[in-house]
Amino acid sequence: MRAKRTSLVHLIYFSRLNLSSDPQLRASQIADITRQAQKKNEFSVITSFLLVDQNFAAQIIEGERTSVHETFNRIAEDQRHRDVQICEWREITKREFVNSFKCVVRGPATEAQFAKSNLLPMFQRGTPKASAIHALAIAQQSEAMSKQGIDHLFI
Repeated sequence: MRAKRTSLVHLIYFSRLNLSSDPQLRASQIADITRQAQKKNEFSVITSFLLVDQNFAAQIIEGERTSVHETFNRIAEDQRHRDVQICEWREITKREFVNSFKCVVRGPATEAQFAKSNLLPMFQRGTPKASAIHALAIAQQSEAMSKQGIDHLFI
């Protein structure tokens, strides 16, 4: 017997970022992306998690099929991204991410988990694994939630 189809999907993509090399301007550009994505995702009932590692971005987007498709098309057309490639697109039974938009940038506080994921060499080759992106995003979300005293999700 076939599994029941769902309209809930997740999409994982990665891209090269066209952002400033100046740290202050770059931080401002990432904050701008966060503000815009937060509003649009809330309106579209999307949950997502963006990882930024040097000049690369990887994001998991969850939601209804049409909303995810429209969101991804908007990202692919955004001049701040180039070489946008889908790593995975599949149906899911439930959401794994809790925020309409969460962004984590590789830095001193996140270095250990980013290094453990070993995504940077995969990004540089253009061959990141969806499972590695997903695992890092889940680990980052879990760490953020544990700092808030939340030890598990009821999604």
